[in-house]
Amino acid sequence: MTALVGFVGLGNMGRPMARNLAAAGFALVVRDADPARGEEFGGDAGSPEAFAGCDVVVTMLPNDGIVRDALLGWGIAAVLDPSAVVVDMSSSNPTATRALGAVLGVALIDAPVSGGVPRAETGTLSIMVGSDDEDAVARALPVLEALGDRVFRVGPLGAGHALKALNNYLAAAAYAATAEALAIGQAYGLDPETLISVVNTSTGRSFSTEHVYAEHVVPGRYATGFAAGLLAKDVAIAADIARSAGIDAPALELVNERWAQAIAELPPGADHSEAHKPWYARETVP
Repeated sequence: MTALVGFVGLGNMGRPMARNLAAAGFALVVRDADPARGEEFGGDAGSPEAFAGCDVVVTMLPNDGIVRDALLGWGIAAVLDPSAVVVDMSSSNPTATRALGAVLGVALIDAPVSGGVPRAETGTLSIMVGSDDEDAVARALPVLEALGDRVFRVGPLGAGHALKALNNYLAAAAYAATAEALAIGQAYGLDPETLISVVNTSTGRSFSTEHVYAEHVVPGRYATGFAAGLLAKDVAIAADIARSAGIDAPALELVNERWAQAIAELPPGADHSEAHKPWYARETVP
């Protein structure tokens, strides 16, 4: 590949994703809040003008406000050629994504991901693509295919971010329900490891039981690489879009409250697998 790709956000997910783009042969221009992270890619972009020749610019940032600031505030969008495509792979609010698309000046695609750090490292992410511009999607597709092995075209601009929020709501709900089951089970003499092992061969299994609990909570590792604050943010986005759509979602509201409580009491940057700690005493859940 000879295309020049901009990549903004070299955090836990962004850095391995940028590495995969470099390995696929793309030339990169990178930007991060910590300039030292850009050293392995030839240095951090010192000004927005460094992105002027980019065919595609990928953002992988904590929220839509930071995405907007990087593109409009710092000025990346202003230097891009009209044919360039911006691909926001962050977990953003779809309402904000639509508003950004209306003023950006170049094509915008929302393409959030699922799979976490392990699949970011192997380039096997699931990618949910929302866009109103099929030509833009086609131009960005080689970049997306270097980052994931499953690229889903899910709907208009904002649909990808809506789907990501809903997916993470389901994950957060499964996590919270499993924490409740462990606490109740231990009250009846059930060992957490035994409970999780049985559930994982039964109909109650989920990604949370098979991976988060079996690999992190029960053994006390707490190192999934996905912050509790980010998952809580995605659940809050799901609750917000449900309200905006006028959809009655009482389970979602309860899960949203539960995760808001968790991050209010956990230390900053806590792994999402630690969310049960404010809910239950240590002797009740590992």
